Amino acid sequence: MAILSIQSHVCYGYAGNSAAVFPLQRMGHTVWAINTVEFSNHTGYGTWRGTELGAEMTTALVQGLDEQGVLTDCEAVLSGYMGNAAVGRSIMDTVRLVRTKAPGALYCCDPVMGDIDRGLYVKPDIPDIFKNEIIVLADLLTPNQFELEVLTGMDTGDITAARKAIDLLHARGPRIVLVTSYREGKNTTGPRDHIDLLVSAGSETYRIHTPELPFDMAISGSGDLTTAVFLSRYLETGDIRSALELTTASIYGIMEATFNAHSRELCIIAAQNELNHPSRSFNAVRL
Repeated sequence: MAILSIQSHVCYGYAGNSAAVFPLQRMGHTVWAINTVEFSNHTGYGTWRGTELGAEMTTALVQGLDEQGVLTDCEAVLSGYMGNAAVGRSIMDTVRLVRTKAPGALYCCDPVMGDIDRGLYVKPDIPDIFKNEIIVLADLLTPNQFELEVLTGMDTGDITAARKAIDLLHARGPRIVLVTSYREGKNTTGPRDHIDLLVSAGSETYRIHTPELPFDMAISGSGDLTTAVFLSRYLETGDIRSALELTTASIYGIMEATFNAHSRELCIIAAQNELNHPSRSFNAVRL
Protein backbone atom coordinates (compact mmCIF):
# COMPACT_ATOMS: atom_id res chain seq x y z
CA MET A 1 0.00 0.00 0.00
CA ALA A 2 1.14 3.54 -0.74
CA ILE A 3 0.64 7.13 0.35
CA LEU A 4 0.12 9.76 -2.35
CA SER A 5 1.75 12.93 -1.01
CA ILE A 6 0.97 16.20 -2.81
CA GLN A 7 3.00 19.05 -1.31
CA SER A 8 5.71 21.59 -1.92
CA HIS A 9 9.33 20.57 -2.41
CA VAL A 10 12.59 22.34 -1.57
CA CYS A 11 16.04 21.39 -2.81
CA TYR A 12 17.75 22.59 0.36
CA GLY A 13 16.36 21.91 3.79
CA TYR A 14 13.13 20.32 4.93
CA ALA A 15 9.59 21.47 4.15
CA GLY A 16 6.62 19.89 2.42
CA ASN A 17 7.53 16.66 0.67
CA SER A 18 11.16 17.19 1.65
CA ALA A 19 10.07 16.85 5.29
CA ALA A 20 7.45 14.13 4.74
CA VAL A 21 8.63 11.61 2.16
CA PHE A 22 11.74 10.23 3.85
CA PRO A 23 10.07 9.89 7.28
CA LEU A 24 7.14 8.03 5.72
CA GLN A 25 9.54 5.75 3.85
CA ARG A 26 11.63 5.22 6.97
CA MET A 27 8.46 4.16 8.77
CA GLY A 28 7.70 1.56 6.11
CA HIS A 29 5.49 3.26 3.53
CA THR A 30 5.75 3.44 -0.22
CA VAL A 31 5.29 7.11 -1.14
CA TRP A 32 4.23 8.60 -4.45
CA ALA A 33 5.32 12.22 -4.26
CA ILE A 34 3.81 14.99 -6.38
CA ASN A 35 5.36 18.41 -5.90
CA THR A 36 3.16 21.50 -6.07
CA VAL A 37 6.12 23.90 -6.14
CA GLU A 38 9.83 23.42 -6.71
CA PHE A 39 11.87 25.93 -4.68
CA SER A 40 15.55 26.19 -3.88
CA ASN A 41 14.74 26.59 -0.17
CA HIS A 42 11.74 27.40 2.00
CA THR A 43 10.42 30.95 1.97
CA GLY A 44 11.36 31.63 5.59
CA TYR A 45 14.84 32.54 4.33
CA GLY A 46 13.37 35.62 2.69
CA THR A 47 14.77 34.85 -0.76
CA TRP A 48 14.36 31.74 -2.89
CA ARG A 49 14.31 30.58 -6.49
CA GLY A 50 11.97 28.25 -8.30
CA THR A 51 8.44 28.03 -9.55
CA GLU A 52 4.94 26.77 -8.89
CA LEU A 53 4.25 23.61 -10.87
CA GLY A 54 0.53 24.26 -11.29
CA ALA A 55 -2.68 22.28 -11.32
CA GLU A 56 -2.02 20.88 -14.80
CA MET A 57 1.08 19.07 -13.54
CA THR A 58 -0.72 17.61 -10.53
CA THR A 59 -3.63 16.44 -12.68
CA ALA A 60 -1.35 14.93 -15.33
CA LEU A 61 0.74 12.98 -12.82
CA VAL A 62 -2.34 11.60 -11.07
CA GLN A 63 -3.76 10.63 -14.47
CA GLY A 64 -0.52 8.79 -15.21
CA LEU A 65 -0.78 6.87 -11.95
CA ASP A 66 -4.37 5.98 -12.77
CA GLU A 67 -3.37 4.75 -16.22
CA GLN A 68 -0.89 2.40 -14.58
CA GLY A 69 -3.70 0.94 -12.48
CA VAL A 70 -1.90 1.58 -9.19
CA LEU A 71 -4.40 3.85 -7.42
CA THR A 72 -6.09 0.74 -6.02
CA ASP A 73 -2.96 0.41 -3.83
CA CYS A 74 -3.36 3.88 -2.31
CA GLU A 75 -4.09 3.83 1.43
CA ALA A 76 -3.99 7.60 1.95
CA VAL A 77 -3.77 10.92 0.14
CA LEU A 78 -1.72 13.53 1.99
CA SER A 79 -1.81 17.17 0.94
CA GLY A 80 0.08 20.22 2.18
CA TYR A 81 1.18 23.53 0.66
CA MET A 82 -0.59 23.94 -2.66
CA GLY A 83 0.47 27.24 -4.17
CA ASN A 84 -2.89 28.33 -5.56
CA ALA A 85 -6.59 27.44 -5.51
CA ALA A 86 -6.43 25.62 -8.86
CA VAL A 87 -4.01 23.11 -7.34
CA GLY A 88 -6.41 22.72 -4.44
CA ARG A 89 -9.22 21.79 -6.80
CA SER A 90 -6.94 19.32 -8.58
CA ILE A 91 -6.23 17.73 -5.20
CA MET A 92 -9.96 17.48 -4.51
CA ASP A 93 -10.44 15.75 -7.85
CA THR A 94 -7.59 13.43 -6.92
CA VAL A 95 -9.20 12.50 -3.61
CA ARG A 96 -12.49 11.73 -5.32
CA LEU A 97 -10.73 9.62 -7.95
CA VAL A 98 -8.71 7.68 -5.37
CA ARG A 99 -11.86 6.94 -3.40
CA THR A 100 -13.41 5.32 -6.46
CA LYS A 101 -10.35 3.07 -6.83
CA ALA A 102 -9.56 2.47 -3.16
CA PRO A 103 -12.71 3.20 -1.11
CA GLY A 104 -10.90 2.80 2.22
CA ALA A 105 -8.23 5.40 1.46
CA LEU A 106 -7.92 8.27 3.95
CA TYR A 107 -7.52 11.90 2.99
CA CYS A 108 -5.15 13.70 5.36
CA CYS A 109 -5.18 17.47 4.76
CA ASP A 110 -2.56 19.75 6.25
CA PRO A 111 -4.14 23.19 5.63
CA VAL A 112 -0.85 25.04 5.21
CA MET A 113 -1.51 28.77 5.36
CA GLY A 114 0.76 30.37 7.93
CA ASP A 115 1.68 30.53 11.59
CA ILE A 116 1.50 32.84 14.58
CA ASP A 117 4.98 34.31 14.03
CA ARG A 118 4.63 34.97 10.29
CA GLY A 119 0.91 35.34 9.69
CA LEU A 120 -0.51 34.21 6.35
CA TYR A 121 2.08 33.33 3.72
CA VAL A 122 -0.19 31.93 1.01
CA LYS A 123 -2.16 33.58 -1.79
CA PRO A 124 -5.43 35.30 -0.78
CA ASP A 125 -7.64 32.62 -2.35
CA ILE A 126 -6.16 29.76 -0.31
CA PRO A 127 -7.96 30.27 3.05
CA ASP A 128 -11.38 30.35 1.39
CA ILE A 129 -10.83 27.16 -0.60
CA PHE A 130 -9.75 25.38 2.56
CA LYS A 131 -12.70 26.68 4.57
CA ASN A 132 -15.38 26.24 1.95
CA GLU A 133 -14.32 23.27 -0.17
CA ILE A 134 -11.32 21.18 0.84
CA ILE A 135 -11.87 20.39 4.51
CA VAL A 136 -15.28 18.94 3.70
CA LEU A 137 -13.47 16.05 1.99
CA ALA A 138 -10.86 15.48 4.69
CA ASP A 139 -10.87 12.51 7.04
CA LEU A 140 -7.93 13.88 9.00
CA LEU A 141 -7.17 17.61 9.30
CA THR A 142 -3.92 18.89 10.83
CA PRO A 143 -3.89 22.67 11.34
CA ASN A 144 -1.49 24.48 13.61
CA GLN A 145 -3.06 26.89 16.10
CA PHE A 146 -2.91 29.85 13.72
CA GLU A 147 -4.57 27.82 10.96
CA LEU A 148 -7.20 26.56 13.41
CA GLU A 149 -8.15 30.18 14.02
CA VAL A 150 -8.14 31.08 10.32
CA LEU A 151 -10.42 28.15 9.50
CA THR A 152 -12.90 28.89 12.29
CA GLY A 153 -12.63 32.63 12.88
CA MET A 154 -12.21 31.92 16.60
CA ASP A 155 -9.60 32.99 19.11
CA THR A 156 -8.20 29.87 20.75
CA GLY A 157 -6.17 31.39 23.56
CA ASP A 158 -7.80 29.10 26.14
CA ILE A 159 -8.40 25.38 25.86
CA THR A 160 -12.19 25.66 26.06
CA ALA A 161 -12.21 27.90 22.99
CA ALA A 162 -9.77 25.61 21.20
CA ARG A 163 -12.08 22.63 21.77
CA LYS A 164 -15.04 24.60 20.44
CA ALA A 165 -13.03 25.49 17.33
CA ILE A 166 -12.12 21.83 16.84
CA ASP A 167 -15.78 20.83 17.21
CA LEU A 168 -16.67 23.38 14.53
CA LEU A 169 -14.21 21.70 12.16
CA HIS A 170 -15.68 18.27 12.94
CA ALA A 171 -19.10 19.63 12.00
CA ARG A 172 -17.72 20.57 8.58
CA GLY A 173 -16.45 17.08 7.80
CA PRO A 174 -13.12 15.89 9.26
CA ARG A 175 -13.60 13.07 11.75
CA ILE A 176 -10.10 13.52 13.21
CA VAL A 177 -8.48 16.89 13.94
CA LEU A 178 -4.87 17.16 15.05
CA VAL A 179 -3.67 20.59 16.18
CA THR A 180 0.06 20.29 15.57
CA SER A 181 1.10 23.06 17.94
CA TYR A 182 -0.93 24.75 20.65
CA ARG A 183 -0.01 27.37 23.23
CA GLU A 184 -2.66 28.27 25.76
CA GLY A 185 -2.68 31.99 26.49
CA LYS A 186 -0.63 32.48 23.32
CA ASN A 187 -1.01 36.27 23.33
CA THR A 188 0.78 36.76 26.64
CA THR A 189 4.44 37.70 26.76
CA GLY A 190 7.37 35.93 28.36
CA PRO A 191 9.08 32.55 28.03
CA ARG A 192 7.11 29.31 27.93
CA ASP A 193 8.08 25.95 29.33
CA HIS A 194 5.88 23.74 27.16
CA ILE A 195 4.00 23.41 23.90
CA ASP A 196 1.02 21.14 23.30
CA LEU A 197 -0.52 18.96 20.65
CA LEU A 198 -4.26 18.30 20.62
CA VAL A 199 -6.12 15.52 18.85
CA SER A 200 -9.85 14.93 18.63
CA ALA A 201 -12.13 12.34 17.12
CA GLY A 202 -15.24 14.18 18.28
CA SER A 203 -16.18 11.84 21.10
CA GLU A 204 -12.70 11.94 22.62
CA THR A 205 -10.04 14.65 22.80
CA TYR A 206 -6.47 14.32 24.06
CA ARG A 207 -3.81 16.85 24.99
CA ILE A 208 -0.11 16.25 25.34
CA HIS A 209 2.66 18.52 26.70
CA THR A 210 6.29 18.64 25.65
CA PRO A 211 9.00 21.07 26.74
CA GLU A 212 9.25 24.00 24.33
CA LEU A 213 12.85 24.24 23.18
CA PRO A 214 14.19 27.83 23.09
CA PHE A 215 15.05 28.09 19.39
CA ASP A 216 16.38 31.46 18.23
CA MET A 217 14.05 31.29 15.21
CA ALA A 218 11.11 29.23 14.03
CA ILE A 219 12.03 25.90 12.44
CA SER A 220 10.16 25.39 9.16
CA GLY A 221 8.79 22.00 8.21
CA SER A 222 7.94 20.80 11.70
CA GLY A 223 4.22 20.82 10.94
CA ASP A 224 4.77 18.92 7.69
CA LEU A 225 6.84 16.36 9.58
CA THR A 226 4.28 16.07 12.38
CA THR A 227 1.44 15.47 9.95
CA ALA A 228 3.38 12.77 8.09
CA VAL A 229 4.38 10.92 11.27
CA PHE A 230 0.88 11.12 12.74
CA LEU A 231 -0.65 9.80 9.52
CA SER A 232 1.77 6.89 9.59
CA ARG A 233 1.08 6.11 13.24
CA TYR A 234 -2.68 6.38 12.80
CA LEU A 235 -2.59 4.02 9.82
CA GLU A 236 -0.57 1.65 11.98
CA THR A 237 -2.63 1.81 15.18
CA GLY A 238 -6.09 3.09 14.25
CA ASP A 239 -6.08 4.82 17.64
CA ILE A 240 -5.74 8.58 18.03
CA ARG A 241 -4.23 8.47 21.53
CA SER A 242 -1.52 5.98 20.63
CA ALA A 243 -0.82 7.83 17.39
CA LEU A 244 -0.50 11.12 19.28
CA GLU A 245 1.87 9.73 21.90
CA LEU A 246 4.10 7.99 19.38
CA THR A 247 4.14 11.02 17.09
CA THR A 248 4.97 13.41 19.90
CA ALA A 249 7.88 11.27 21.02
CA SER A 250 9.37 11.14 17.52
CA ILE A 251 8.88 14.84 16.79
CA TYR A 252 10.34 15.91 20.11
CA GLY A 253 13.38 13.69 19.54
CA ILE A 254 14.03 15.26 16.14
CA MET A 255 13.41 18.78 17.44
CA GLU A 256 15.77 18.19 20.36
CA ALA A 257 18.47 16.93 17.99
CA THR A 258 17.92 20.00 15.82
CA PHE A 259 18.24 22.32 18.82
CA ASN A 260 21.38 20.61 20.09
CA ALA A 261 22.95 20.86 16.63
CA HIS A 262 22.20 24.62 16.49
CA SER A 263 20.64 23.92 13.08
CA ARG A 264 18.18 26.09 11.21
CA GLU A 265 16.90 22.97 9.42
CA LEU A 266 15.31 19.88 10.91
CA CYS A 267 17.85 17.14 11.61
CA ILE A 268 15.63 14.47 10.09
CA ILE A 269 18.46 12.37 8.68
CA ALA A 270 20.80 12.58 11.66
CA ALA A 271 17.96 11.79 14.07
CA GLN A 272 16.08 9.31 11.88
CA ASN A 273 16.10 6.59 14.55
CA GLU A 274 13.66 8.77 16.48
CA LEU A 275 11.02 7.93 13.86
CA ASN A 276 10.81 4.25 14.71
CA HIS A 277 12.49 4.11 18.12
CA PRO A 278 11.98 7.42 19.91
CA SER A 279 14.25 8.03 22.87
CA ARG A 280 11.60 9.83 24.93
CA SER A 281 7.98 9.10 25.75
CA PHE A 282 5.03 11.37 26.53
CA ASN A 283 1.59 10.60 27.92
CA ALA A 284 -1.59 12.10 26.51
CA VAL A 285 -4.34 13.28 28.88
CA ARG A 286 -8.00 12.98 27.96
CA LEU A 287 -9.90 16.27 28.17
